[in-house]
Amino acid sequence: MVKRFPEHKNFNLADINNEILEIWKAEDIFKKSLEIRQGHTPFIFYEGPPSANGIPGIHHVMARTIKDIFCRYKTMQEYLVERKAG
Repeated sequence: MVKRFPEHKNFNLADINNEILEIWKAEDIFKKSLEIRQGHTPFIFYEGPPSANGIPGIHHVMARTIKDIFCRYKTMQEYLVERKAG
């Protein structure tokens, strides 16, 4: 059998994530992403408290994930998306 793609035996996504996160922290990338969009059309996504009516559950995680997806998408479209939970 011929292998068409190389196998990465030491491929560790957690390590890669930590390296990228350190770069983002060192260069304050998130703050810069907001600064370069000042004056652009704002996108506002309203949400309620994460657990107003009971113990937090998996549905709260799912709702926050969906919110994050929409906010990231709108940021990529050059909207000014300021994040504030609650």
